[in-house]
Amino acid sequence: MPCVLVVDDDATVREVVVSYLQAAGHEVLEAPDGETALRLFDEHAADLLVLDLMLPDVDGLEVCRRVRSRRDVPVIMLTALGGEADRVVGLERGADDYVTKPFSPRELVLRVESVLRRAGEPGEERSERLSDGDLVIDTARHEVTLGGSELSLTGREFDLLRFLVAHAGRAYTREELLAQVWGWTFGDHSTVTVHVRRLREKVEPDPTRPQRLVTVWGVGYRWEAAA
Repeated sequence: MPCVLVVDDDATVREVVVSYLQAAGHEVLEAPDGETALRLFDEHAADLLVLDLMLPDVDGLEVCRRVRSRRDVPVIMLTALGGEADRVVGLERGADDYVTKPFSPRELVLRVESVLRRAGEPGEERSERLSDGDLVIDTARHEVTLGGSELSLTGREFDLLRFLVAHAGRAYTREELLAQVWGWTFGDHSTVTVHVRRLREKVEPDPTRPQRLVTVWGVGYRWEAAA
């Protein structure tokens, strides 16, 4: 049974989210602040965090950073801040999704289940070894090397890179990438934009002039295979 850690200083929000997740068959832990969340995360093997951005002691971004430094666990940010800049900051810190308050508890449960399902799927491509020039993706070991050096990627960055390299030469819209990589039929397209930018910083010699993960204007993105 998947274990979800819900972190929010609003007791009412926690109560609603916990009840809906439990009704969907999840084991749920809850924390009212960042310090408690980090302690519970260390004590229990949570499979996913639903994490409020605004917490009274250690804020959600710092909790996300510390959690991700310990284990690559999916994180869904939950916050009252709905501006694009706020969403981008959360995604850049490694969050897999960003849900703005007020929200539909049913939609949140669907997002949780989508992220958990995607994280747990073995998939045929995961047993393959993909290469493109000096880039090698070992899907069995969940490892990527570039020029012989291992890259540090989050789980979602790995999935996005693997998908694009496996389908090199084809352009995908952000909506298509959300569906194919995240497994979502809904969601904020800036999620894709941020992950593309993060990948470019790791695989491109000059991220401001990408040659491998290129933008197809009016469409989305395409991976250019090495000559």
